[in-house]
Amino acid sequence: MRLYPAIDILGGSAVRLRQGQYDQSTLYSESPRAAAEAWTDAGAHALHVVDLDGARAGEPVNLDLVREIASAATVPVQLGGGLRSQRSVEAALEAGVDRIILGTAALKDTVLLDQLLHQHRDRLIVSVDSRSGIAAVAGWEQTGGVDALAALASLEARGVATLIVSDIDVDGTMGGPNIDLIEASGTTLTVPFIYSGGVGSLADLHAIAAAAPSNLDGVIVGKALYDGAFSIADAQAALGDE
Repeated sequence: MRLYPAIDILGGSAVRLRQGQYDQSTLYSESPRAAAEAWTDAGAHALHVVDLDGARAGEPVNLDLVREIASAATVPVQLGGGLRSQRSVEAALEAGVDRIILGTAALKDTVLLDQLLHQHRDRLIVSVDSRSGIAAVAGWEQTGGVDALAALASLEARGVATLIVSDIDVDGTMGGPNIDLIEASGTTLTVPFIYSGGVGSLADLHAIAAAAPSNLDGVIVGKALYDGAFSIADAQAALGDE
């Protein structure tokens, strides 16, 4: 499994939110590029970047900062946040990211989803953010009324090749991952998926590795890395990310 260090951009800085709440953000670096370079210098094999301003605005806001990260990175970069149109997706790809992440748009705009699956299927990830088992949309601020696992199954049936499963209830809390959600997602899906939410210790990563279904591709970690709960190298070792 791959470790995906997270870089969430809000107001031009690298932050982490607690449970998806914009008013509960912690500033970690005034330079997202510096944060990215710190992770890659420490040996990270990939980066997970989210334009939080874009997620709220409905279109990318921080592409200049994303471009800086992508141009300096020696590893693959995936980007989410505000990618809800063909134009915004193309702009993100032009900024140099390797994979683009759809959230709200994939659940609300099937025409766009089908178009992007046709054009960029191998570079497309769809994220389903679960809040109490219901898919959350619009930068985590709304719930769509759709069962998260049902949404995952529907997206795979439509042709999505890679998914992200996030538990917003534990995101940014370092209170432990939702192992039940990981196992249920592995049963629901046959395609690879990435998990995000609640990781706070190496024990959490070992627990994920022990319970991981065969199609769990990796784990996104943010706050625990920023807070120094463990190193990139130790996290990769726990996950078998060689």
